[in-house]
Amino acid sequence: MENKYALAGVGVMVRNEKGEVLLGLRYGSHGAGEWSFPGGKVDLGETMEETARRETKEETNLEITDLELISLADERRYIKDGKQFVVIGFKANSYQGELKLNNPERFKEWRWFPLDNLPAPLLEGTESIIRNFKAKKIYQAW
Repeated sequence: MENKYALAGVGVMVRNEKGEVLLGLRYGSHGAGEWSFPGGKVDLGETMEETARRETKEETNLEITDLELISLADERRYIKDGKQFVVIGFKANSYQGELKLNNPERFKEWRWFPLDNLPAPLLEGTESIIRNFKAKKIYQAW
């Protein structure tokens, strides 16, 4: 059955002490072969911040705190696959824990990258969060 509504998703920009951002190389169905921030769909009954914390912990083993809303974005690149997302972007201003590959069925690896030297291709939602962050605007129609 084809979905006729967009879903809500969350992406989290986690930065280390060098200012590098954490990106995971995806594989599986959605965004396979693309790099993305930790994140995922908002579960029924869950707040956006709860989603950000849960997904980051599930995927990377990191506990994030001090979240800041930095982006709202339309993700429409995957409509041909029957998927559209409204992506809520957060920046985690601090984190604790040891980085681990917790979801090897969804991610091949996690790596830190300088914000001015990112790998390609990026998941559309991640790309939009980065653009909005650099432009210092929460939302822009691209």
